Amino acid sequence: MNTSPAHETTAIPSWTVGDVTVHRVDEVLLPPSTGAWLLPDATTDVVNQHDWLRPDFADRDGILRIDSHSFAFTVGGLRVLVDTGIGNGKTRANPAWHDLRTDYIERLTAAGYAPETVDLVILTHLHTDHVGWNTREVDGAWVPAFPNARYVTSRVEREFWAAYDMDEPRKQMFRDSVIPVEEAGLLDLVDVSAEGIEIAPGLRLITTPGHTPGHIALKLSSRGGTALITGDCIHHPVQLAHPSIGSCVDIDPKQSEASRRKLLGSLADTDTLVLGTHFPQPTAGRVITHGDAYRLSPVFAAPQTVTR
Repeated sequence: MNTSPAHETTAIPSWTVGDVTVHRVDEVLLPPSTGAWLLPDATTDVVNQHDWLRPDFADRDGILRIDSHSFAFTVGGLRVLVDTGIGNGKTRANPAWHDLRTDYIERLTAAGYAPETVDLVILTHLHTDHVGWNTREVDGAWVPAFPNARYVTSRVEREFWAAYDMDEPRKQMFRDSVIPVEEAGLLDLVDVSAEGIEIAPGLRLITTPGHTPGHIALKLSSRGGTALITGDCIHHPVQLAHPSIGSCVDIDPKQSEASRRKLLGSLADTDTLVLGTHFPQPTAGRVITHGDAYRLSPVFAAPQTVTR
């Protein structure tokens, strides 16, 4: 009798941007209560005004769908990961994030990005659900999960949190997911001007402050194709219909709204593919002017099925 474990197939959603294939690496679908907590003004009455949000971005009762994932791609020979999710085995105040045990690393590896092969980790900001897989636990210590990568974030972002009076849960997050990367000498802080900054051919950091003071989005360009990874400047497509809707954890709500409106205005009615860092499937689309605001025209992923 064959006792070897059965092979498991995994669908790795991907999109093509010029010569670049962008993979979505899933971590976890967040609980239905997440949307009401995170975007309190996105009530079911508001959501239900927009049929285009259903069934993908909200359920039939107007409950938002939100998830946690990363994007991985190779551009100019550079193997890039954007944001690292919540992480496994970490002490967190949010019950939905506490002591997770997901197969994120296996999915990342199946997509072709084993941790030791990643060259660059871009952190849109330093919130708990964007830095968790920066590190993994080895013999009781948190060590960089991507030991051969440079980790990049905004200098404004890091310096803000260095001066911030953090509560204990946030201190814990920095202890297990940020400081070990710094102590390993792997964290690079970048000065991002109002015009943005190109950190490698085809990779431009875009300043989108408000959610946090140093928040950045990422523009990817390849052979005439462009994509924009939102970070938390836009948490959910409902904010295209209502750019005034902000997050309960925005540091500066007015600035967050201003950044969101500016970004959406620059994206509207262009061919730029928008990849939402917390958008549930189908995750990607193009921003279309819709009345006095916008809507997302979905661009469905081409699934890459792998066996692991």
